[in-house]
Amino acid sequence: MTSSVPRLLARLLALARIGIGGTALVAPTRMVRPWIGTGAESSDARLLARTMGGRDLALGLGALRALAVSDAEARPWMALAGMADAVDAAVTIMAFRRLPRGTRWGILAATVGAAVASFRLAVAFDPDEPAVSARPSATDRTA
Repeated sequence: MTSSVPRLLARLLALARIGIGGTALVAPTRMVRPWIGTGAESSDARLLARTMGGRDLALGLGALRALAVSDAEARPWMALAGMADAVDAAVTIMAFRRLPRGTRWGILAATVGAAVASFRLAVAFDPDEPAVSARPSATDRTA
C-alpha cells in the first residue's frame, strides 16, 4: 500500500505541472525566456512554449484525475510525465552551451529533478502492492 506521502507529492507535482502548463499557454515568453534567452520573443518560440504548455497541462490534469481513482491509475501518468521531463532534460543537455549562462544550470536541475521525482513516484505506486483507492469501496460504505 502506498503511503500518503507519495500521493501528496504526486498531487503537488501534478498541480505544479498544471500551473507551468497554464502559464506557458497564456504567457509563453515568460516561460521560455529562462530556457532560451532573447529568442523567447519570437513567434516560433511562443508557439513551441504553448505546445509544451498544452502537454504539461494535459499530463497534470491526467495525473490528478488518476490520483482521484487509485494508485494503479496514477502510476502510468507519473511515468509518462517523467518521460516527458527526461526528454526535456536530454534536449537541454544537447543545447547546454547555447543556453543563457545565468539560467541553464537551473533549467537543467528543474528538468532532471522533475524527471527523477516523477519516475520515483511511479515506482512508489507499486503494482504488486494492494492499490490505495481514493474512493471508498462498497464494504467501506456499509461498515
